[in-house]
Amino acid sequence: MEHLYDYLGFLARAATVVVALLIVISSIAALAIKRQQQHGGHLEIRKLNEHFQDLKYGVQEALLPASLVKKARKQEEKARKLADKEAARSMREAANNDAPPRKRVFVIDFNGDLHASQVKNLREEITAVLITAEPTDEVLVRLESPGGLVHGYGLAASQLARVRERGIPLTVAVDKVAASGGYLMAVVADRILAAPFAVVGSIGVVAQVPNVHRLLKRHDVDVEVLTAGKYKRTLTVLGENTEDARRKFVEELEEIHGLFQEFVTTHRPQVDLERVATGESWHGQHAVALNLVDTLVTSDAYLLEQNESADLFEVKWVEHRRPLDRLMAQVESRLDAAAERWMGRLTNWRGGA
Repeated sequence: MEHLYDYLGFLARAATVVVALLIVISSIAALAIKRQQQHGGHLEIRKLNEHFQDLKYGVQEALLPASLVKKARKQEEKARKLADKEAARSMREAANNDAPPRKRVFVIDFNGDLHASQVKNLREEITAVLITAEPTDEVLVRLESPGGLVHGYGLAASQLARVRERGIPLTVAVDKVAASGGYLMAVVADRILAAPFAVVGSIGVVAQVPNVHRLLKRHDVDVEVLTAGKYKRTLTVLGENTEDARRKFVEELEEIHGLFQEFVTTHRPQVDLERVATGESWHGQHAVALNLVDTLVTSDAYLLEQNESADLFEVKWVEHRRPLDRLMAQVESRLDAAAERWMGRLTNWRGGA
């Protein structure tokens, strides 16, 4: 019984220690979550050089005997240590002699929807990069967007312009599509890369407004549209549209189209606007000939080429959302995508009013 009491006492002390540790860990976790929630999100950085190295290791393990893999790993580890020492030495010399340090490439992804809603993350990612980046570095934006609302994509383009204003080389890579508002963003870059069958261009403006006035009138339903200001509202969905309202609406679209063309001319003066500002889109191979893009290459090939001579960092801002908010955002995104497909406007610019 004496041994039993000793054993029970030991268990009680151990349980007390475990509970205390759990309380401390829970408090630290709660504090971290609270700190993150106060900021609304957090930054995630991934070194892509290590990702490429992991891919290489995976292939080696599948193809080579274990003994050769082990030997190759030792040699690579030795080479890596020497490279790290050389990099450290180069940084010290650069600091002393004003020599350029090893280049860094900051990689940002932008997947645009109708509202350019990812601009909220883009502004944080650009700010984070600008805090660190030097003119010897590079920012690569992997851009995918069929376009959308004018004000959303205008703000997104302005975020990219911040990089060039700081004198940091900006490259945009288009693997699938950068049309209309997406192309508005792309032209800000010093260089535009495109995959051979990527879709670019669509320098035009479109707006579609359904009108059910005659249907309502047939059922004796009146709709009053009251405004203060002659052109506060031009075309409406429910009210009766006039020729004057249509004329004003088209005038506004033409104005936006003019601003779009001026923006392209400012950033890519080599583009022949009379040839390309028709709302048409072109695949990468033809876009090079029209100076809409500079080089035919995928973002993967470009990054793999940079892997040996530069440090590659993927920068991503992650917002903190409740599960319900994430679900609603996914539903909204799916509905927007369905509307885009249904209206057949994958490569058209969407006018805002």
